[in-house]
Amino acid sequence: MLVLAEASNWLNRCSSLAADWPLQDLLEAKGSTRISVVLPARDEQDTVGLIVSAIRRDLVERAPLVDEIVVIDSRSSDATAEIAAAAGAKVFAQDAILPRLPSMSGKGEALWKSLAVTTGDLVVFVDADLLNFSSTFVTGLLGPLLSDPSVSLVKACYDRPYNGGEASFAGGGRVTELVARPLINMHWPQLAGVVQPLSGEYAGRRSLLERLPFVTGYGVELGLLLDTVHLEGLDALAQVDLGVRVHSHNSTEALGAMASQIMQTAWTRLDRQGLMLALSQPSSDLTQFHRGPSGYVPADRDAAVGERPPMIQIPEYASLQPR
Repeated sequence: MLVLAEASNWLNRCSSLAADWPLQDLLEAKGSTRISVVLPARDEQDTVGLIVSAIRRDLVERAPLVDEIVVIDSRSSDATAEIAAAAGAKVFAQDAILPRLPSMSGKGEALWKSLAVTTGDLVVFVDADLLNFSSTFVTGLLGPLLSDPSVSLVKACYDRPYNGGEASFAGGGRVTELVARPLINMHWPQLAGVVQPLSGEYAGRRSLLERLPFVTGYGVELGLLLDTVHLEGLDALAQVDLGVRVHSHNSTEALGAMASQIMQTAWTRLDRQGLMLALSQPSSDLTQFHRGPSGYVPADRDAAVGERPPMIQIPEYASLQPR
């Protein structure tokens, strides 16, 4: 059970399964809404074509749900762009979009620039390195947006197999569990029910995304999450359980850089949201998740740490020292 009632209520009200959103229901709800799917990709020639092909086959040709599939090529040195185009995506070189602006690097830069070359009222972001992609990843994320006009951002949650094996973990990756989740629980405890705050699969309304700043690096997911709730409130957020997500893993060195960017992103949001004064009294509650018979089960623990004064201040210590 989540300690904070607001987070617990949100988890129960605003969480769903991908299977809760049948394709036929989404087609009926779509109406004139335009839908774009965006894949930021850098050197993903082994996976990007399979993902694009699956979306095109299932959600463009068999069912007219998705209006455009866009790949933003982030300076790939392999055949990512050619393979994505052959599979049916519109491919844009990151640096060719809005060329008047100074060039910047990072995943968030690709996502931000995608807004300038897509036309969808709803935009679905999917990482291009997924090894087990299913079109239900897209339909699941679209479900809350097409069914509830008050929802503006939908985050994916999932189990992550260890190294592609059978054993899986319901929590996030190492950066999520060691950096992002503790930060969120300390300073934004109303978001403690978000199972995967750094998930690379999410969908949003253009009317929201175009009003948000995008961190250019790996802090983009955390920044969008925090800014959305700050701007529109907790009920503008929903999450959908996509089951299992298998992808390539980063080196410890790369994760260190990612963690640093996450911490910097959190720090800037604390400043902008006027939360710096609360830093002296952060929450010590930490909510983590495991997979239960009927979905994700939150588990709380008190992560407070005690602190002893310098030993020299202890009278008994002084009496024990040789004169």
